[in-house]
Amino acid sequence: MEPQPRTCAAADGTDLPMWVWRAGPGNAPTVLYLHGIQSHSGWYEASSRHLAERGIAVVQVERRGSGRDAAHPRGHVDKAATWLDDVARAAEAACAATGAAAVHLLGVSWGGKLALACVGHRPDLYRSLILSAPGIVPKVDVTLTTKVRVGQCLMSGRAMERFPIPLEDPHLFTENPARVRYIAEDPLSLRDLTARFLRESRRLDGLAREAARTVRLPTLLCLAEHDRIIDNEATRRLVYSMTARRRVRLYEGAHHTLEFEPHPTAYFDDLVAWIHEVEREAASPARRQPAPFSRDPKGSASGE
Repeated sequence: MEPQPRTCAAADGTDLPMWVWRAGPGNAPTVLYLHGIQSHSGWYEASSRHLAERGIAVVQVERRGSGRDAAHPRGHVDKAATWLDDVARAAEAACAATGAAAVHLLGVSWGGKLALACVGHRPDLYRSLILSAPGIVPKVDVTLTTKVRVGQCLMSGRAMERFPIPLEDPHLFTENPARVRYIAEDPLSLRDLTARFLRESRRLDGLAREAARTVRLPTLLCLAEHDRIIDNEATRRLVYSMTARRRVRLYEGAHHTLEFEPHPTAYFDDLVAWIHEVEREAASPARRQPAPFSRDPKGSASGE
């Protein structure tokens, strides 16, 4: 199974690369997939294929300036609102492509922060929120010196000056040797960002936290036990502060990019089960209410 290449029209008249993984004829539950700050849609083909083979359409969109997008400056954005609008337009395009009434928004790493902000911006477009090791409360950040330099650049009209993403070590993402090599050699990975991008990413932090106080969508949080990029406990607390129905899954022995685990099937199957469950609930007049936090017998955190 291979995806169909498409484009998504942005508000500024440019196009964003998009790929549609069809689940078969007719309408299907649909996932809109948002990649991370350094990654691109190609990193998440295995999970996309797994979902499509199990009756769930997947639409992947390349963030402007990332991966295979050639229409925009690499690692740059004019304002955080542009990201929100790009995702909203991609959600509308995904619904048009698959016949879905709303999409399940899946954000990985930095894309999880963007996803949370997006459901706060346009909740009508989304059926549920799926956060995979989301970069909402990171352990890794640019240095204080870099932050000062970014501020100086912005005040002196040098918004396009570039700074390295502080994720140079592929082992931050995975300990799978094949995937470590893939990350190190990937020509499409984003390695640096403009000063403006870094400022707008900081603004996105505030939008995501604001959204966490208002979001009512069912939310699935997937965490890796040995994540060196995000703060699992702080992220878990933030999700459990939300009034939405939520479930948390902790994958023992796993590292940040769950997709790159040697055996990621359990994670993939949890995505499938969640999406089908939420779809059944959406079709039922009796919607489930949040239940208390619990811990399953295997030690993985879960709650609804």
